[in-house]
Amino acid sequence: MSDDEKGGGFLSKPVIIQDYLLRRKIGSGSFGDIFMAEHRITGERVAIKMERNDANQSQLYFEFKLYKIIQSGMGIPRVREFKSDARYNMLVMELLGPSLEEMFVYCSRRFSLKTVLMLADQMIERLDHLHSHRYLHRDVKPDNFLMGVGANQHRVYMIDMGLAKSYWNKMSNKHVAYREGHRLTGTARYASINALNGCEQSRRDDLEAVGYVLMYFLRGSLPWQGLKAVAKKQRYELIAETKASTRLEELCLGFPEEFASYIGYCRALGFEERPHYSHIRRNFADLMHRQKFVNDCIYDWNLLKMSDENKKEANKLEVKEDTEVVAVHVPACQKCQFKIHKLPAIKNESN
Repeated sequence: MSDDEKGGGFLSKPVIIQDYLLRRKIGSGSFGDIFMAEHRITGERVAIKMERNDANQSQLYFEFKLYKIIQSGMGIPRVREFKSDARYNMLVMELLGPSLEEMFVYCSRRFSLKTVLMLADQMIERLDHLHSHRYLHRDVKPDNFLMGVGANQHRVYMIDMGLAKSYWNKMSNKHVAYREGHRLTGTARYASINALNGCEQSRRDDLEAVGYVLMYFLRGSLPWQGLKAVAKKQRYELIAETKASTRLEELCLGFPEEFASYIGYCRALGFEERPHYSHIRRNFADLMHRQKFVNDCIYDWNLLKMSDENKKEANKLEVKEDTEVVAVHVPACQKCQFKIHKLPAIKNESN
């Protein structure tokens, strides 16, 4: 597929790849681009993740196999098939809705406490399920959590297993050994301090990243965003230093103490230690109860959408009320009716 064919979101013309008609690019994953497509016979709309078939080992095939392993979990996308030809490998999966990052932007880059708590519960549950199969995600960020569609539009889905890795050594039947000196895998903004410092990742690192995502949603930004450095390595070091030196009380200032406690708990976990997922979720559920929130899956974007729709309806009514029906006499003709719209008063605006 040429750059012209896949640039700018919508394709200049539909592209046929095997049984599918690619309509538009909807995102990029760890490895390859993602397209909205239709099956040429059934018309079913799907998401297709594509990579060039020029690698010794297909990353998409690994991702396909991992999705199959964890398929039973709630909020895990259903994969249809893995296909390959001379040019491309393709992972075909169910089409989902917008990402949490897109919803965050839609809501003017701030989520309410209620929305964040509802999201936290589902995000931690998704990671609990993945970890129960002895895999780490290693790239927890808002872009990798999508909302469902239709009857599942309230459900959070975890996607992009391209950087996932098993934390279990099958040969020894033990947890992988702790090591240092690794390059960062994941997104620096949300990565744990240990990951940024080159440590082997484990379950604690996925959960610490969730903590930074939650504070990003509540605060609107994080203190280490926008840091500049001459090279990527120096920038990662600067981000790690800023994360480590920012007191949790300062990071979570103005928000319930449960968030600082959660991040502190994740940081204190041992490398091989299993997190108490149910206890974490219960703490956030108790906070919801004390705040008198109901976990009704009505998120900020639902309320915003309803507000926008109500405004549109109100505008329609205003237009209707501002329309007078008057009768005018037309020579040699019967009485006719014309609609005359009142013009709004012109306000003086300063330059």
